[in-house]
Amino acid sequence: MSAQARCTYETIDGVTWYWPTNESPRSPKHRVPEFVRLLAPFDPVVWDRRRFELLRDWAYRFQAYTPAPKRVRGYYALPLLWHDTVIGWGNMTTRNGALDVALAYVTGRAPRDVAYRNALAEELARLEEFLGRDRK
Repeated sequence: MSAQARCTYETIDGVTWYWPTNESPRSPKHRVPEFVRLLAPFDPVVWDRRRFELLRDWAYRFQAYTPAPKRVRGYYALPLLWHDTVIGWGNMTTRNGALDVALAYVTGRAPRDVAYRNALAEELARLEEFLGRDRK
């Protein structure tokens, strides 16, 4: 059975989008979890740069191999996911054994709700535990 037979699709601005026939891109079946994740630069959410730009209206680029003066987001900027949206990026480094975190947002500021702050704290704690570090 072809993808077209199993999927519903629509072409918007010359791009054909597919999704399972029993789902609707306009009405999610369930509530999106309230979590924050720092994604790898090659995570499937951001790997297809063209699709990412079409869906998010901003460009994310992995810039580790870009000369420092030309970098826009940082050496190893990690995409910052809140709910189901990439809202910015984070640059982390260690200094004197502690994790130093610098976050930036597409809108220029972080979400203001308490749920975001709590979810971000949980994600940074996960990162610290993974790295075996304390945060500055």
